[in-house]
Amino acid sequence: MFSLAKKRSPQLTREALIEALRQVHDPEIPVNIYDLGLIYRLEFDDAGKVLVEMTLTAPNCPVAGTLPHEVGRVIDAVPGVTDAVVRLVWMPPWSQDLISEEAQLQLGLM
Repeated sequence: MFSLAKKRSPQLTREALIEALRQVHDPEIPVNIYDLGLIYRLEFDDAGKVLVEMTLTAPNCPVAGTLPHEVGRVIDAVPGVTDAVVRLVWMPPWSQDLISEEAQLQLGLM
């Protein structure tokens, strides 16, 4: 006899969200947005609701209209995510100090 147990959704992890964010790149800089330091806040709850606060390298960045949507798309695709909210924020202003050491090496800044 077969049991019809409910399928459990995969447990959402911070690591899975970060991995998804690392798939998104600023088209003008060959580094993913997470290591570039564009993600200021990343939170999620047990219900799978995710909040991302991000910035851009400059307010007049040509991808201002599309990059937050791309972030929402990749976060929505992470198993366990039920809702994703992406907010574009400008404070504090982005600076090169926010770039990870690995990305600084990749960009030749170290």
